[in-house]
Amino acid sequence: MCGIIGYVGSREAKPLLLQGLRRLEYRGYDSAGIALREDAGLEYVRAVGNLQNLVDVAAPNGSVARHGLGHTRWATHGGVTEENAHPLNGCDAGKIAIVLNGIVENYRELTSQLRDEGHTFRSETDAEVVVHLIEREYDGDLAAAVTRVYPLLEGHFTIVVIHHDHPDLLVGVRCETPLVVGLGDGENFLASNVAAFLSETRRAVFPDDGEVVEITPASVRFLKDGVEGEHPAVQELDWDDEEAEKGGYETFMLKEIYEQPEAVRETIGDRVRGHQLMLEALGLTEMEVRNLRRIVIVAAGTSYHAGVVGRYIIEEWARVPVEPDIASEWIYRNPVLSKDTLVIGISQSGESRDTVNAVRLARQRGARTLAITNMMGTQITREVDATLYTRCGIEIGVAASKTFTAQVALLSLLALRLAEIRRTLPQEEIDFILDRLHELPDKMTEFLEGDHPIDSIAQRFYDRPFFLYLGRHIGLPVALEGALKLKEISYIPTDAYSAGEMKHGPIAMLDEGTPVVVVATNIHTYDKIVSNIQETRARGAHVIAIATDGNEDIQHHADDVIYVPRTPAFLQAALAVVPLQLLAYRIARLRELNVDQPRNLAKTVTVE
Repeated sequence: MCGIIGYVGSREAKPLLLQGLRRLEYRGYDSAGIALREDAGLEYVRAVGNLQNLVDVAAPNGSVARHGLGHTRWATHGGVTEENAHPLNGCDAGKIAIVLNGIVENYRELTSQLRDEGHTFRSETDAEVVVHLIEREYDGDLAAAVTRVYPLLEGHFTIVVIHHDHPDLLVGVRCETPLVVGLGDGENFLASNVAAFLSETRRAVFPDDGEVVEITPASVRFLKDGVEGEHPAVQELDWDDEEAEKGGYETFMLKEIYEQPEAVRETIGDRVRGHQLMLEALGLTEMEVRNLRRIVIVAAGTSYHAGVVGRYIIEEWARVPVEPDIASEWIYRNPVLSKDTLVIGISQSGESRDTVNAVRLARQRGARTLAITNMMGTQITREVDATLYTRCGIEIGVAASKTFTAQVALLSLLALRLAEIRRTLPQEEIDFILDRLHELPDKMTEFLEGDHPIDSIAQRFYDRPFFLYLGRHIGLPVALEGALKLKEISYIPTDAYSAGEMKHGPIAMLDEGTPVVVVATNIHTYDKIVSNIQETRARGAHVIAIATDGNEDIQHHADDVIYVPRTPAFLQAALAVVPLQLLAYRIARLRELNVDQPRNLAKTVTVE
């Protein structure tokens, strides 16, 4: 989720690079850096923190270079330090540098091999392995070196390379992450997003995966397997700057909903190699995992709903009792804790005051503590024994979307790792679930690119005064999260309940035409859900069901059905929530509301 900008031309590169990074800062603000081709060699300026820190450091250096690279980092491997900031250089720092967006999953094996060959590494990042590989393969032809390195890399990434011996040349390549060429007059750009150069040119080309791109001030070449191919079609962009930052989407929230496959894919990333789980940052020995008697998950809002999903999958797979609790309540309960209790605090921002206070209390009382967060170096990471990071990039919309699904994916990996150590699942079942986890991003994309009746449903119900959401088992936290989204951005009063609790009060709220949204995917409680649906329809309610592809039976019970792709029951939460996000979004837009900045809400709650 990092930002990349490269420039070759006749103008001074530094201000153009800094301007481009300013427009990409929403993609990462842990650190930033630029590499400029000066006569004596490549010169680097890097700074930790937001982009202004880099601007302050770079301003006095007096460069007149007309060729350079810039990067704004969202840290995934290695801490937030100047050593880990991009651009990253090889053994000969003055000769070659790269910037990278994404993850290199097999960096451990490649790093070990390169060290054996004599290469010296300066950072903790997975990305540094790429510059050393290119350095090794380089024989005078930079594009050829990149072409040879590309097949060696596993993962999803965009790479741009600069070499001092090739003035006015940049080389880039992509694998499942964005890369775009900006075509100017006597100058050209490479970037991870058109926003980086939109003020300079509106002519753009979008390379394919594996297509190596060479740019000079006067030309652009596209090579596949070392052979020059056709120049892809040039697109004339009519976006304004704000649209460009949103990637052409009408709002940041919609963009982030559609970024969920990438966020889940990055969060899984190199943590699964084949069928081998790698959660080195778990912070527990195998003996401590086997001795766990209890897990407590503390969180707030959307993160709490992810924690409820975590309860179901950890208990099912690892056979450890799990108690999800609202952090602001838990800290005042005088909780019972011991050294064989693991307390997991989930916070997108890492700064949610109630959750931070909860893990601090747990650690003080002798429990083991683990944070799940999206932000490196935040307060929660300083209060716990260990931290696992989601890899979503910045989420600008106040109503969480991609952070929820990434949290669910990470909790699934955690549950499988606990099961593996505790030997509560056979290895073949763990392997099967890991394969299905790897398929989740593609299934999310399949849904997002498919045709569904969401717009029609929103059009018919956007002015209703009340919604009820129901779910059972793994569908309950999905219903809770769907209802929260509708409340947050449409301001419609909405309740969410376990469907089994409906007759204990909520059914009194139903009358003719009340929209009832039911999570009815294929789980072992499906028949019970159908009974609950029939009870609501007997009161005149209009049932909107979220169901699994191929389930024709549900059409006999629901008025509207939104289908999601088939996946095992305990992985359904990450798929079933997506239509609920889109339904809330469409209803809010029909009500002409600001979905990115809902009234009375803030992205991070830092006070009690």
